[in-house]
Amino acid sequence: QVQLQESGPGLVKPSHTLSLTCTVSGRSITTNYYYWSWIRQPPGKGLEWMGAIAFSGSTYYSPSLKSRASISRDITKNQITLQLNSVTPEDTAVYFCAGVYSIVPVPGTPLTEYDFWGQGTQVTVSS
Repeated sequence: QVQLQESGPGLVKPSHTLSLTCTVSGRSITTNYYYWSWIRQPPGKGLEWMGAIAFSGSTYYSPSLKSRASISRDITKNQITLQLNSVTPEDTAVYFCAGVYSIVPVPGTPLTEYDFWGQGTQVTVSS
């Protein structure tokens, strides 16, 4: 059984860096053709794909966030991390990590096709 668990601070100050960790169990993050994404949902809005890291270690980002987001991994801990710099209140959202099996690189993969989801973690940006 594959499980994903997000963790990180619930409150971040404006202009600071948001750091979140996703711990994956039941499947190695290096398993071929699996992509591990960060997805968020601001209050009252839809889901937004932020970026992903592939089984190979390649990374992909939403053009709207590329300059601020960084996704990395720790293979020894089977963890994916997200760092988002220079946060503003508009970055307030529930943040999810999710995994999908895909023969082609993941950008553009409909979120409805994702195989595994974490429960999400609320992050509020406020002073």
